Amino acid sequence: MRATDSHAYLPLLKQQLAEGRVTRRDFLRTATLLGVSASTAYGLAGLPLEGALVGGARADMPRGGTLRIGMAVQDISNPHRYEWLEHNIARNVCEYLTKTAHDNVTRPYLLSDWKASDDLKTWTLHLRQDVSWHNGRAFTSDDVIWNLKHVLADETGSSVAGLMQGYMLEEYEEGGSKHRRLWDSNAIEKVDSHTVRLNCKMAQLAVPEHLFHYPLLMLDPEEGGLLKPGSNGTGAFELVEHEVGKISVLQARKDYWGDGPYLDRIEFVDLGEDPGAAINALASKQVHGLYLVDILQLEALKFLPHVELCHVLTADTAVLRGKVTQEPFNDPRVRQAMRLAVDPEVTQQIILGEYGLSAEHHHVSPVHPEYAKLPPIGRDLAAAKRLLQEAGHADGIDLGKIDCKSDPSWEFNAVQAIVEQWKEAGIRCQINLMPASDFWKVWNTTPLGFTEWLHRPLGVMVLELAYRSGVPWNESDYSNADFDRLLEKAGGILDAEERRAVMQEIQIMLQNDGPIVQPLWRSTMTAMDKRVKGFQMHPTRYIFGNELALET
Repeated sequence: MRATDSHAYLPLLKQQLAEGRVTRRDFLRTATLLGVSASTAYGLAGLPLEGALVGGARADMPRGGTLRIGMAVQDISNPHRYEWLEHNIARNVCEYLTKTAHDNVTRPYLLSDWKASDDLKTWTLHLRQDVSWHNGRAFTSDDVIWNLKHVLADETGSSVAGLMQGYMLEEYEEGGSKHRRLWDSNAIEKVDSHTVRLNCKMAQLAVPEHLFHYPLLMLDPEEGGLLKPGSNGTGAFELVEHEVGKISVLQARKDYWGDGPYLDRIEFVDLGEDPGAAINALASKQVHGLYLVDILQLEALKFLPHVELCHVLTADTAVLRGKVTQEPFNDPRVRQAMRLAVDPEVTQQIILGEYGLSAEHHHVSPVHPEYAKLPPIGRDLAAAKRLLQEAGHADGIDLGKIDCKSDPSWEFNAVQAIVEQWKEAGIRCQINLMPASDFWKVWNTTPLGFTEWLHRPLGVMVLELAYRSGVPWNESDYSNADFDRLLEKAGGILDAEERRAVMQEIQIMLQNDGPIVQPLWRSTMTAMDKRVKGFQMHPTRYIFGNELALET
């Protein structure tokens, strides 16, 4: 950003940092969202620069070779509709407009920079002018506009629509059903061949972070939003082979616009759901790394001398939720009793120990910049029984069955711990253990389920995706107009203290009325052969192949 274009709030933000009224983390995040470069923001905060940067090949990196990573190989054909995170295949072929690095700071990626209006309602996005598609065509504003309109279209059914609904969309009724559309015909505006303007319905600070939401890959409009071997992209690799449940192969491009690639190929190998198979593959050097490891695998992998273990505390979690539109979960007293019958601290210690943190039943993590610290919620069996009695369940309540994934193992263990604690309050339930492939077919339709939710850089992003009324990923069907209103308000507040005060209201509302039992946060963990260079554990498990190299 040019100095003459600096946002009007920046002088006050600098003053707040100098006076200790905002943390360095809050300053970095807000300053970069307002268009300050990461290097400048780190300098203003008095910190050494960290985090992955776009561009600039590293001469010290070895070149060549094939990197093999153990990861589930799933259907990748419709990126804008992705509902699972094992999408590293697609992200190395196609790319995002922005990039939120491991330090939670968002930087331009396919964009060169952006500018926010003082009221945060107008965002001007400047595209890099040195980016081309694999077929040689220039990457332009028309491509961005098509992708944004496609991902927000009602018929696409993308979670991005839920994330951006408050400021980019409006609801309308047609044929007795509710639909969504752009709130204004000029909401997405072409300024010139490399400039796009978003004209928002209301203020929103997190637009650059939303552009990094994992389904929002820039796809070739000529391919209609689909991805397959041979598809066009702007990334450092092209997809040359893909067989669901077996293998996916990426071939390096020699004409990539950015950093790298240093590898010749990347192979993602599906090792199945047997945790022992992944350990054996890494131990025997059949693969160089694993996409993700479970806590039980981590203990075994500690004994492999050629392996480096990586873990970072994130906003990864899993929530036990019922459909609030169905009995008995439509009674907030029952939902509250389900929470009060569980001890988050004990549950977390039993399941994750040092690799986790107890949660507070509101799905906003201490790692989120806008998190408001609340008094811990402990277990209160007497209160849980009283609430059940008031709800007409004096002899306890049968909840039926909980659908739960068999992999990773900590999820089943967590559900077992919750069910055992429920018994003392008279809450009875059976566990239906399912293969992950079957669970993800019913995760948002089952009456009662335990669903893994992955890290997002902001608490408001998680809440927009999971609990806002009517959005695609609202698996509990929770709908609260006051919650929606506060969420929209929080998203447009620049001042960190003011935003945190609104978040406190939201968190308390979810604790009292919300649909979830959420006892813990977990560390994201993986393991890589020490020959793999350039790898850094990203909190959202993203693997950027152009940053990696392999020593032979």
